[in-house]
Amino acid sequence: MAEGVIIKALSGFYYVRCGDETVECRARGRFRREGESPLVGDRVVFSRDAQGKGRVDGILPRRNSFVRPAVANIDLLIAVASEVEPVTDPFLIDRVTSTAEYAGCEVLICVNKSDAGSSGRLRDIYAATPYKLIETSAVTGEGIAELAECISGRVCAFSGNSGVGKSSLLNALEPSLGLRTGEVSEKLGRGRHTTRHVEIFPVAGGFCADTPGFASFDVEQMPPIPKDELQGTFPEFAGFVGRCRFDDCAHLREPGCAVREAVSEGKISPSRYKSYERLYEISARYKDWEIK
Repeated sequence: MAEGVIIKALSGFYYVRCGDETVECRARGRFRREGESPLVGDRVVFSRDAQGKGRVDGILPRRNSFVRPAVANIDLLIAVASEVEPVTDPFLIDRVTSTAEYAGCEVLICVNKSDAGSSGRLRDIYAATPYKLIETSAVTGEGIAELAECISGRVCAFSGNSGVGKSSLLNALEPSLGLRTGEVSEKLGRGRHTTRHVEIFPVAGGFCADTPGFASFDVEQMPPIPKDELQGTFPEFAGFVGRCRFDDCAHLREPGCAVREAVSEGKISPSRYKSYERLYEISARYKDWEIK
């Protein structure tokens, strides 16, 4: 038995990095029977048969894991967005940040394609949050050095809707990668899925996973967060939670809600609050035992 890290998953094969060697592996059948799948970023134990074929035998304890993107053991989740074609719906960012907060993973918001235009809309929305926001351009190089500093020494993953330029950013950070990039569909106004698998690359003194983009309907399929814990995934709520009239306030329609009052006073972004309402509605469809 040997230990390594899965750096790529493609068509049922897992590519495990062990020292200076990358071993192509299949996973044991018990993972499928138990409803568990190895993820890129997983630390695993693996073996080889007489023909030298690799097999993932076990997954070591995870620090965190995600479904979209399908990665594990991430230090920093980078939500990549755009204010030009395609224009990112803030709800997509909020679903990513909320999931990362619940997993105890640090978040960075990267607004790409600044060379094509920037309205400042996203910067305004996240001004009251603790999230660092960087504006970048894979074309002009704006913000690339700052992004590299954030990645250095960490295991990171890009997450964002199709067409925002995740692969282009990785190429800008590490030109030798030569990752395939795509154009935004003029008819649909969204990106085509040029990245079709998850793979970790060494960049900027750290490691970063390129992941397939997603569309709005994919967000509804992400695992929900228990509704009673959702407020904790919006860090700007923290200064107001506990000051509501009712201890069990859900911050929806209850009188004397300090969170809703903060929204009306401009201390919390209305866009962020709308995302909270929408995510609460999704979570409320499930029983706690269905989520956990």
